[in-house]
Order: sequence, then structure tokens, then C-alpha cells
Amino acid sequence: MSSKGLPIDIGISEKDRATVAAELSKMLADSYTLYLTTHNFHWNVTGPLFNTLHLMFMTQYTEEWEALDSIAERIRALGHYAPGTYAEYARLSSIAEPDAVPDAETMIQILVKGNEAVAKTARAALKKADTVNDQPTVDLLTQRLDVHEKNAWMLRSLLQ
Repeated sequence: MSSKGLPIDIGISEKDRATVAAELSKMLADSYTLYLTTHNFHWNVTGPLFNTLHLMFMTQYTEEWEALDSIAERIRALGHYAPGTYAEYARLSSIAEPDAVPDAETMIQILVKGNEAVAKTARAALKKADTVNDQPTVDLLTQRLDVHEKNAWMLRSLLQ
């Protein structure tokens, strides 16, 4: 959904800005869902790896929380409204929320898949942004890819 006001003339057409904003909205939804899942697991993890996972999950959800604002603000800079409700996130996200509190190993597996899902969503959005010459969005998504690929690797290494 486009916001009203002065025309935007940044060298990217309205159609292309709408396409990129739609992809960023999916990225925001996936990122928010992953943030919420990670924070949930931080609160509810138990077992012999409690301290390690509790701290790791806190580091990850804190970083994810900070990133949400950057993604939403980029959508706004493109002249569109950022999604901001649970209903919108549920519709746009490729990540399913867990039904119950899983054991620690399952939490790790879910978060690996969640980080990988966000990376895939970022890649799709990056491809669209790159084709319309939207370097700020490409830069933002490149940074997000780096974070989520690293998080997935760190989590995956706990399972080996």
C-alpha cells in the first residue's frame, strides 16, 4: 500500500518501488516471526545447554529486533506503508510458528530453519532490488543475509 504525499523522484519508478516494497514486506514478516520465535525460545529453553542457548538466543533476538526498524524504514523510504500487525505477518511470512515449547535441540533446529528461511527471502528481495538499481535495499539485504547465514551456521554447529 502506497502512502500519499509529495511525489517520490529517486530514480526508481513507482512500479519498481512497489515491487521492492512488497518483497521487503515479506522480509519484515519473516524477520519479525523469527525474532518472536527466538525471543520465545530464550524465555523457555531448558536443559544442560540452558546458559549457552539462553545467551545465544538473547544475542540473536536483540540483533533481529534492531533490524526490524531498518527494514520497515526502507519500505517507508520507498513510499509504502510497512506491515505492522500479526495478521499481516502471518499472511506474509514463510515461517510457521511452533505450536508448543519444544526441547532445546528442536529449538535449535527450528531456529536454523528460520534463519535459512529469512536468508532465502532476503535473496529473493535482493534479486528484485538489484534489477531496479536499488542499491540501499541491496546493501540492507546483503547485511541481513550475512547475519542470518552466520546465525544458522552457529546454531547448526551446536547439533554436530
